[in-house]
Amino acid sequence: MTPNPRRARRLKVPLRPADLRGLSRLGVDAVVGVTDIVETVHHTIASISGITGRAPAGRPSGITGFVYRTVRSTTRVVGQGLDSLWSRLPFDTSASTPEREAFIAALNGVWGDHLADSGNPLAVPMSFRIGGRPYRDALPHVAPTGKLLVLVHGLAMNDLQWSRRGHDHGQALARDLGFTPVYLHYNSGRHVSQNGRDFAARLDELVASWPVPVQELVIVCHSMGGLVTRSACSVSDGHRWRALLSRIVFLGTPHHGAPLERGGRLVDMLLGVSPYAAPFARIGKTRSAGITDLRYGNLQDADWQHRDRHAQKHDDRQPTPLPEGVTCYLVAATTSDNTTGLRSATLGDGLVPLASALGQHRDPKLALQVPPSQQMVVTSANHWDLLSRSDIYQQLRAWLA
Repeated sequence: MTPNPRRARRLKVPLRPADLRGLSRLGVDAVVGVTDIVETVHHTIASISGITGRAPAGRPSGITGFVYRTVRSTTRVVGQGLDSLWSRLPFDTSASTPEREAFIAALNGVWGDHLADSGNPLAVPMSFRIGGRPYRDALPHVAPTGKLLVLVHGLAMNDLQWSRRGHDHGQALARDLGFTPVYLHYNSGRHVSQNGRDFAARLDELVASWPVPVQELVIVCHSMGGLVTRSACSVSDGHRWRALLSRIVFLGTPHHGAPLERGGRLVDMLLGVSPYAAPFARIGKTRSAGITDLRYGNLQDADWQHRDRHAQKHDDRQPTPLPEGVTCYLVAATTSDNTTGLRSATLGDGLVPLASALGQHRDPKLALQVPPSQQMVVTSANHWDLLSRSDIYQQLRAWLA
């Protein structure tokens, strides 16, 4: 069979030596983790546990325990050797590619907290970029204005993915309204509150280093990016940029969480019923802190600290209102051809229900109370169409003019 050259191009992900080093470390972590799961299942079976109840404590002893310890130690030794080998390769200064950026962003979305905590080179450091380059390097080519527009991407995405189907909200607003767009690039697998705090600090640095006086700051955010932005605003007291912030546009932000993550917690709980299945729940629990924050839309450290992040059983977040003195706009979508019905209420754009994107909540302390004139709902659109629909852009332009 002749290979399809178009499919081959789609599957090609050019990686750098540092990427291979990071993947090697991640692979070692995965093998050790799987070994732990197999060992726990083995110990459970050997202990003749009941179908339900607690798994036996401890680890296998004797020859069995020795075998598992040997597998783990050997894996770590091999990993150290590979790590040393990759570190000796020359540093790759070639330009990145959209395929590589998307691959790294997806890894960070799923395991970003682990990558950051383990010092893995695949962890994305937070930065501002223009066209995939550090913004300072790109500024001489864009003629910066005093109207600063910051765009914040969502989970498992990156700054280059604001461009979709030939359209980029940032570039279009630069053309039509004179904004200078700058794109936040960050590790979406970390806790939202951690990214929010770093975002607040980076905005101060951005405003201070901007080559012309900043007259106005506007933020446009997609999906999780809206939670990161709200978190940054909640810790913005004393920050210079806060007085410049005039408007925020939220595109499909899960202000009150997403049902898919709540479904993930249900699977974890069901697997935990039996000691034979419980070890496999560890696989699901490797999903990042950023993903678990999407269960109810956690924004503050207090929403997740002092407990296991997988144990949040109900919406007990601290109320975090929208920032005072800032005009906020909400855009929501539904894949249905109407805004009523079960599909719109439960799945909305495929990931975020309409009520969550519109900030609606039965607890008035958590509801966002945005006037209808500052809301837009589009039908027959999915979560990513929010980045490219022409009617959405026309509304953005009208709001920000």
